[in-house]
This record gives sequence, structure tokens and C-alpha cells, in this order.
Amino acid sequence: MDWSLCYPAFVVPDTQLVTEDHALKPLTKPVTIADIGCGFGGLLVALSPLLPDELILGLEIRTQVTEYVEDRISALRSQHEISSPGLYQNIACLRANTMKFLPNFFTRGQLSHIFLCFPDPHFKARKHKARIVSSTLCAEYAYVLKPGGCVYTITDVEDLGEWMRRRFEAFGNSGVRGEDDGVETREGQGKGVFEKIELPEEGKEGEWVVEGGEKGQMGMLVRCIREETEEGKKVSRNGGKKFVSVYRRRKDPAWPDEI
Repeated sequence: MDWSLCYPAFVVPDTQLVTEDHALKPLTKPVTIADIGCGFGGLLVALSPLLPDELILGLEIRTQVTEYVEDRISALRSQHEISSPGLYQNIACLRANTMKFLPNFFTRGQLSHIFLCFPDPHFKARKHKARIVSSTLCAEYAYVLKPGGCVYTITDVEDLGEWMRRRFEAFGNSGVRGEDDGVETREGQGKGVFEKIELPEEGKEGEWVVEGGEKGQMGMLVRCIREETEEGKKVSRNGGKKFVSVYRRRKDPAWPDEI
């Protein structure tokens, strides 16, 4: 993957890696944040100035929507080229089916944040296998997330929010079967790979931001997914509810000979 096409401002000068196909220009830092199903890029644009030291990638399956976001980012970069030359250089969008190819983009433990904002609920039972959260996909999220990294989910469909909660909390929990395709996931007493974080109510995220640190950053990111995404704004206009959850990846347990 030639990331220099997405983040030209972060290319290491006068260097290249020669592969069998062509030469790749390495970046000064890896991508650490992924917005899966980024839609029209509202969250990407909001996060860019808030996290200027992070490379943020939006992944979208729809071709025309991806082209729109690419043009939007290009326009923003041009508009701020003189006044703020580094602004919006740290975001990019690619067309991809992440349900099939997520591990092709990221190495193990590369990401610190994954966003799943207003995914398609696929209401019919026969379409549940197409949901962006499943037992299988939880394994891929756990693979690309570093220990301590978080998955942020938001939806206006309460049943979907509950579906995602059960899958994340059950994944890696010994004795619990994470069944999909309409079969209920049984609750367990052990600890899985993900732990659910208790969040502030909508409108009170600023209390966390004031505290700073990891908690402050989490409060800032939760506010963004509630207020800055196009779907989030639409739900607010219609007076709907938003169901937000954050799941932190636990550290891998030590091997017996490491204890």
C-alpha cells in the first residue's frame, strides 16, 4: 500500500522502498485512527484539527461517496494551503470493503481508535450477517487495535446498539459462544478481550475534557461522534436518541511461562 498518495505531507524526503511492483515512499508515521464507513467525511474533518499529530483514515465502500470525500479533503487542503499549511493533511479516504479486507490495511496493534458511526442496521434477520459488528469482525478489530485502544460505536437503533454490545463483551470470554445470524449471545461471568467504558451523558462530555489525559481525549471523541457526523446531526434535528458505546481492548494475557 502506497500511503504517500493519501498523506503527501508526511512522506519521508528522499527515500523510497523498492518492491516487485513499484517504488513506495514511506511515511514519517503510521495511520493510527480508522473511521470505518466514514460516509461523507464529517468526522474526519472534525478530528483533523483536534488530533493534528495522528494520521486518520476513512474507509467507505460506496464509490461515489468516497470520491466526494476525497474531493472534500483536497478542497480543504487547498483552502488552507497558505493560512494553515498543515491543516487537513492528516486525513484521507479510501474505497474499501473492510468486512473483507481490514487486516490488509493495518498491521497487528497498529490502531489506537476505531470508529463505527451509524452503521447500516440491516433489520431483516437474514441480513444480520452483513452487520459491521459480529463475532468474526470483533476478532479483526482486536487484531488491528493496540492494547488499550478503543472502538467507538454510535447508532440511533437501540436494538443494534445492544447487538454490538453483546458481541464485543462476549468476544474472547471463555465459556461464552458469540453466535450471530439472529442467535442470542449468552452473557458470561469472565473477562473478554473488550471492556465497556462508562460514558458521560450527552452534553456533559466537557466534564471529561476538562480533566484532560486519556479520559479527556475520550470525552472529546465521544462529543465528536455525537455532534459532528452527518447522521448524528440528522438524528439531533429529528429529536432522536443516540446510543453510544466505547469498548477498550484489554491487554493480551501472559503465556504460562511468562507469569
